[in-house]
Amino acid sequence: MVRTALIAGIAGVTAATFAPFATAQNFPVKPIRIIVPLAAGGPGDVLARAVGQKLSEAVGQPVVIDNRPGANTNVGSEFVAKAAPDGYTLLVTASTLTINPSLYASMPFDTVRDFAPITLIATTSLMLVVHPSLPVKSVSELIALAKTRPGQLLYGSAGNGSTLHLAGEMFNTLAGVKLTHVPYKGVTGAFTDLLGGQISLMFPGTPIALPQAQAGKLRALGTTGAKRAPAAPTLPTIAEAGVPGYEVSVWYGALAPAGTPPAVINRLHAELSRIVQLPDIRERWAGLGAEPVHNTPAQFAAFLKDDLVKWAKVVRASGAKID
Repeated sequence: MVRTALIAGIAGVTAATFAPFATAQNFPVKPIRIIVPLAAGGPGDVLARAVGQKLSEAVGQPVVIDNRPGANTNVGSEFVAKAAPDGYTLLVTASTLTINPSLYASMPFDTVRDFAPITLIATTSLMLVVHPSLPVKSVSELIALAKTRPGQLLYGSAGNGSTLHLAGEMFNTLAGVKLTHVPYKGVTGAFTDLLGGQISLMFPGTPIALPQAQAGKLRALGTTGAKRAPAAPTLPTIAEAGVPGYEVSVWYGALAPAGTPPAVINRLHAELSRIVQLPDIRERWAGLGAEPVHNTPAQFAAFLKDDLVKWAKVVRASGAKID
């Protein structure tokens, strides 16, 4: 009897030990849900749906997109952080994942501890545009004008603590100027007022800014990325144009709950890395002003830690806070 119990106990331990491995080897055997903590129809949602469709075709299981916006993406991110770590609930999110910890007095999850990074999938830059009535044609001219009018030039954003807001605050810090921030409830209101001349400048996404600049309704001075935007190759980056060290990119990436088996992470990473390099996906990304990108889970983890430090400095300098 004792021997029987001992054998049964060993069998139980062995089964428990290898159960995650067996699950990972068979993954996936049921639908995968991708949580998008952003509103439907935006760039992040479009990217997630394109990736989800290709992932479904690759793994032979349905991939469902579940939009859960709220609290600057914290609502959807928290849902994934607390989901079962089995690879069937994933997060496709944006740069706010590394910005929010510095903005909010308290967070419902830990960006480093509660997620298993899979890979980046895309990056996109913003564009510094001014109303044509502003007598500047370059970043250096804007800086010179701003120094003669401290606090008088107004720039709009999608809201306090948004990437568009912090792009302006980084510009203030590195260029040594004082632009005054005007927060709006979303990009649309700010962009409408910029076109109408109620505010002087803005750092909107390239896809919405470039057509207006090409039509002469706005003047583009530079892009915010580390390299020139493919959609506007003749336009210098802000760093090139006279603000060394300036770089703001909006990234989108895929993550799973912490504790997801490494074999599952590796399978997802392999599929997503392949997907973002497909010609039709690259074409889709270009239409959104985005560039396909992928890295290893370890590289993405290191990237997240570096981004947390970067944005903490910017938020601290701006004084932005969300209760």
